[in-house]
Amino acid sequence: MFSASHRLHSHELSEQQNWDTYGRCNNQHGHGHNYSLEVTLAGSPDTLSGLLCDRDQLDRLVEEEILSRVRHVNLNEQVAEFGQLVPTTENVAFVFTSWLKQGWSRHFAKSPVELDRVRIYETRNNRFEIEANEVKQ
Repeated sequence: MFSASHRLHSHELSEQQNWDTYGRCNNQHGHGHNYSLEVTLAGSPDTLSGLLCDRDQLDRLVEEEILSRVRHVNLNEQVAEFGQLVPTTENVAFVFTSWLKQGWSRHFAKSPVELDRVRIYETRNNRFEIEANEVKQ
């Protein structure tokens, strides 16, 4: 879980088009969320431990590649990828998946486990999931 703020606003759209598209989420001052992030791995569990991976290792990956960059920030203003990219739940999932893939070899270089999918919950009614193989590095 992490908290961050954002404004849904496209520089490619007029003010009216932004309002029509994003409604109150286009508020010029932005708004915040308590996001929930799920990272799913794929592979075969170790025959001795029964574990797919070292959970501390997975936690370090998520902390270093994602949480340390987005916790308590304004996504639009403090995360370079969202300078021009609208931080919708879909785009957040896409960017997070890209970050995980970029940092994967530093954390799981010798492991047969693979990144499978990333799911982000913005609210209890708004979530998006992306399969890792859909994102190019």
